[in-house]
Formats: sequence, structure tokens, C-alpha cells
Amino acid sequence: MGARLLRISPRALGMPQRTDRGSRLGTRLALCLALAALSTGCAANRLWAPGREEVVRRILPSTVQVVVEQGGRRFRSGSGVVIASNPSAQGVGCYVLTSGHTLARPSEGDAQVYVLLGQHRGAGTKVPATVLAQVDTDDLDLGLLHVTSSQCATARLGTPPTLGEEIWVVAFPWGRNLTLVSGIISQINQDPPADGENASRLMVDASVSYGASGGGVYEARSGRLIGLVEGYPTARVSFRVDAYPGHIDVPVPGETYITPLAHIRRFLTQAGYAGLLRRSAPRATQSL
Repeated sequence: MGARLLRISPRALGMPQRTDRGSRLGTRLALCLALAALSTGCAANRLWAPGREEVVRRILPSTVQVVVEQGGRRFRSGSGVVIASNPSAQGVGCYVLTSGHTLARPSEGDAQVYVLLGQHRGAGTKVPATVLAQVDTDDLDLGLLHVTSSQCATARLGTPPTLGEEIWVVAFPWGRNLTLVSGIISQINQDPPADGENASRLMVDASVSYGASGGGVYEARSGRLIGLVEGYPTARVSFRVDAYPGHIDVPVPGETYITPLAHIRRFLTQAGYAGLLRRSAPRATQSL
């Protein structure tokens, strides 16, 4: 049976009847506004999306610099992202992801790894780090560090990106100041071929340089982490000074390879730290 429309008059509810033209126009106007509100509910939600400044403010605290020292002098530097934290009696344990090749030790002598926290506000705080896991192969280039500090802002994890999606890259090129670079997802690895040497990778068109490896790549619209800077191709430029030949390797602009979250999850699972991502899993939020 079809639905029946029940009509209730104002008199039945004990309300005075109003038949003047102004009241009828007011009722129609209210009805139109209600229908418009219902039909544009999704659009209204988009008004709550964080602005550009808010997104940048969210992602900067989770970005850190990683430094390898030998004999008190800097041997190598890279970038990293805090992905999880664990309060303890000694302080807050911070878990930092970086690239595996950044943690490569010098062939001779002792080396110490440090993490510099809070550099988005100034000089930052230098804290000794413990290497929990490290892989540096053609297939995977990741490292996991642990530090204890009261400054531990963790990144929120995102979802696999789409081609053309806008992103932010935050890193410390040349081991110096924190740098924020914008770009888009320019290549996505859907079905990698069996030959890992020629496999396509997740790539962004944001240009980076030495020291940016391990830096975070974030969704521009939400500030959620979608991967880490793995590296970039270089072009060799030859030159000659007097009778002595030489060359320099310069980064190819606009081709930055990214280690996606899927590879990060595999690395942490194999290293026995899969639970870290559950701690830093993004909270359910209203769709934008």
C-alpha cells in the first residue's frame, strides 16, 4: 500500500490560524531554506576543512633531523618523522622513521646517531638515538630510531594517494634549515614488474636535495603522512680545472622517489614493530 500523507491543521494543535499573506510567504521562505540546507549538507562540511596555515602547523612538529656523528663531528645527516610515542617513567619514548642509508655508519671508528627535535621553533633539541631497525636494499630503504624526550609530536597517517594529489614535503636539505616544498603525486606504482631495477615507484614533482632523505610527505589538504622521501636521480656534470678532470652529481629536478605507507608497514612488521602504526592510526573524523 502506498504511504498516506497525514495532514494536521493548526486548529487541531491548538494553534491560531494565520491566513495573512505575509505569514504564508514566511512559511514558504522557511521551507526553501530548510530544503537548501539539506541539499547542501556535504558542501557545508567542506567549510570545516583546515586551511593551509593550519595544515602546515600540524605537520611541522612531527618532522625531525637525523644526524650521524663520528668523533663529535657530523658525518652524515638526513630527515625523519615521528610516527609513534610511548610514555614511560623516564619520559616519552619517540619512534622516528628515516631512510636506511642515512643510518649507514662510517667504516672506521665509533659513530653516534642523534635526533634534533622541535626545529620548527628554532635551534631544536639534540637527543641521542638508538637504532632499532635498518634496511638499505634496492627493495627497501628505511630505518627506525628510538629517543626519549618530552617533545614528541606524532604524524597522523593518511591513505594511499591518488595521481595529481597535492602534497607537502618537509625536510632538512644539506643538513641545514627546515624546508617546506609543495608538489603533486606525479607517479603511482600500481603493479610493479618482477624486475625491481626497472620498477616504477611512487614519485612526486617536488624537488629535494641531499639531506632530505627520510623527510615526510604529507597530504596538502589534511596534513596526514603518506610516505617518506627515499631519494632522487642525479645527472653527472663533468668539468675540467686546468689539466685535472672532475665531475659533480646534481639532483634531477621534479623527480623525487617516495617510500609509501605500504612499504613502511611491511618494514615495521618484519622488524617486529607493527604495533607502532596502530598507536598512531588516524582517528575517525568527519568527511571533508
